[in-house]
Amino acid sequence: MSDADEAELRRLRWRCRRGMRELDQLLGRYLDREWRQSPAAERGVFLRLLETEDDRLWHWFMGHETADDVDIQNLVERIRALPP
Repeated sequence: MSDADEAELRRLRWRCRRGMRELDQLLGRYLDREWRQSPAAERGVFLRLLETEDDRLWHWFMGHETADDVDIQNLVERIRALPP
């Protein structure tokens, strides 16, 4: 992995820190396991997901609500399905 890729990964890891342990773990798990091999379109969806408010993320990841954006909802479900 190039230095630029490593720097981007560090920036993303910082953005994944949400202050809620559960969200931190879910987003970090995706970043660690899936980000490097994800297609560009999915990476774009993940970046949009990171722009979302924490309380809304919490409701989506806990299954209390669904995202209006189908791509984001599909990614939320995929992240939720990752084994711990």
